[in-house]
Amino acid sequence: MEISTLATYHCLAFVWYFFVTYSITHVRTEERPSEVFLYGGQWKYLTVLNLVLQAVFYGVSFLADALRLIKKLRCAKCIISSRDLLFSVLAFPVSTFVCLSFWTLYTYNRELVYPKSLDGVIPLWLNHAMHTAVLPFAVLEILATPHRYPAKKKGLILLGFVAFLYISWVLWIYSVTGKWVYPLFALFSPAGLAAFFTCSLAIIVSFYSFGEFLNRMIWGQSKFWF
Repeated sequence: MEISTLATYHCLAFVWYFFVTYSITHVRTEERPSEVFLYGGQWKYLTVLNLVLQAVFYGVSFLADALRLIKKLRCAKCIISSRDLLFSVLAFPVSTFVCLSFWTLYTYNRELVYPKSLDGVIPLWLNHAMHTAVLPFAVLEILATPHRYPAKKKGLILLGFVAFLYISWVLWIYSVTGKWVYPLFALFSPAGLAAFFTCSLAIIVSFYSFGEFLNRMIWGQSKFWF
């Protein structure tokens, strides 16, 4: 894909994610179900945090494209390195996990992840923007441009650290409010919850490996910064 076309795509994707993030964080206060938006607001949900992550990623991607267009290659190389790390370790695996885990649980019992009370607050298009569109965007990014993956050990350590931070945030909210971020968690004993978190981490690691596999199959092992 031409750099100018890629820059246009990344700019539009950034604007889209900024708009979606703005939309979900500005749901009118009086319409929020009290049992859903307690301590931590929307910032306790992985879905919303993923929207911010995607906005940051596409913003960095657009900056890298712009630097390449104006021939600032030394600066672009540094930004591209950050872009590739963001995408490989976080943007692709988290988007894939958010989409597939949400719709799997929603199909099984929506009250475990997305209570029916939210239907009158969050419009259908916004629900799909948060939980459905994120996966096609991630796949399109792999098809649009190659990404350099870090050494496997480094990538998994970074992914595991971010997962640990989010789990700690979820547990902290429970310790403060006595309410779980997702009703699903209330079904588990402490041991069961630990097993659930471990399985979730294993799944997101598999998505990381799958993204690396797709990237390698499409673009090969060449050094493809420029």
